Amino acid sequence: MMNGLQASGAFNTPGTGYTVPLTTVIQEYKLELLTPKVDVETKVLTQANINRPALQLAGFFDYFDPARLQIVGMVEHTYLQSLDAEERQENLRRIFQHRIPAVIVCRALEIFPEMMEYAERYDVPILATDSATTDFISEIIRWMKVQLAPRITMHGCLLDVYGVGTLIIGESGIGKSETALELIKRGHRFIADDAVEVRRVSAETLIGSCPANIRYFLELRGIGIIDILQMFGVQSIKPTQAVELIISLELWDPNRIYDRIGQPEEFTEILGNKVNSHSIPIRPGRSLAILCESAAINHRQKKMGYNAADALTERVMKQATGGLKIHDTY
Repeated sequence: MMNGLQASGAFNTPGTGYTVPLTTVIQEYKLELLTPKVDVETKVLTQANINRPALQLAGFFDYFDPARLQIVGMVEHTYLQSLDAEERQENLRRIFQHRIPAVIVCRALEIFPEMMEYAERYDVPILATDSATTDFISEIIRWMKVQLAPRITMHGCLLDVYGVGTLIIGESGIGKSETALELIKRGHRFIADDAVEVRRVSAETLIGSCPANIRYFLELRGIGIIDILQMFGVQSIKPTQAVELIISLELWDPNRIYDRIGQPEEFTEILGNKVNSHSIPIRPGRSLAILCESAAINHRQKKMGYNAADALTERVMKQATGGLKIHDTY
């Protein structure tokens, strides 16, 4: 069963047009700026993918995306080295005139004079790293996908419960923060309260985090703001966590029939990804922390191939057909 986000679950729509300043990339990967005359402060990146311009150096521009970072490795460098000065100059000019965001040269390879000339002419920074080309490309694509991922901010609490990213949502005042506090006291790790920023980094993965200005703070009605890091220590917090399970807290409705089997499974769609979800009714005497723990463990079991509801159904069917005796269940 698929559920859409409830009105209380999100308070803004997925953003578009995210950018990453080139200076942030330089700092993150400790890149060396080889063109000090080119201003990098105004450069921004809009594409998570990169391009190795081997085909463009050979003159093929049909599917060339000039918004991507251009990575020069041993293949491109060796090809440029094999050209005479005039041909190399022309091939480089055709790439730089597209005003690409930057060129990153890996393996500390030699920079051709023509590259420096066109970099300054077309205002394109040239950066250098000692890293191997393949290793650098893999790491920067992974990092850029997170930085530029579509995202949504949801009202709730995100915790790591037995390794399962558990997002607790519900109406304001229903007890999300109190449940989160009890889970923290039971040894689980806290990621975010109130504003959970969820990013879609792939078709399978959602990553949740907290805005820096409220990170590791928790609001408790009647008490105020508490600092989880200072109160419970570094073992109680975590900066990010994949969102794998949603627990929706709601007031008990005596007229509603609640699921008692767990079949079919319920899902909530966030940014196009399906997340397993449970609706838990609030009633005096129910331990919400234990229920959240049980839901997380059950989710892990399902991921490992065991579904208790399926096992029970199979057992009942075998007994009904005479294939299972009562004592075989013990």
